[in-house]
Amino acid sequence: MNNLALTLLRQGKLDEAEELQTHVLEASKKVLGPEHPSTLSSMNNLAGTLKQQGKLDEAEELETQVLEARKRVLGPEHPSTLTSMANLASTLWQQGKLDEAEELETQVLEARKRVLGPEHPSTLTSMANLA
Repeated sequence: MNNLALTLLRQGKLDEAEELQTHVLEASKKVLGPEHPSTLSSMNNLAGTLKQQGKLDEAEELETQVLEARKRVLGPEHPSTLTSMANLASTLWQQGKLDEAEELETQVLEARKRVLGPEHPSTLTSMANLA
């Protein structure tokens, strides 16, 4: 069902995608648990859809939840955790919270340099985000 939601998203059917992603998230929480990696991915997908709809406060709330859970489950420097940090930084930037966004993205960049190396594509993306 998550793939169907992503297809709806690509078709620009944001409301339908949000509804389906919400259903997938609730089912995933019930079946797998609230901090299972698949549940966190579903939550992250929903946050992305909310962001595309301009629902930035809701997206920020979900992204914060995903980030905190991934820190607990995967560790603070796991690549998925760092992606969650970058997603949240992007949302903060879109909300005009520039200082918070810059601080978070700087943390992402430094961690990616350590974990992935200075020339990894994700590290370079973080550099570009700060430029």
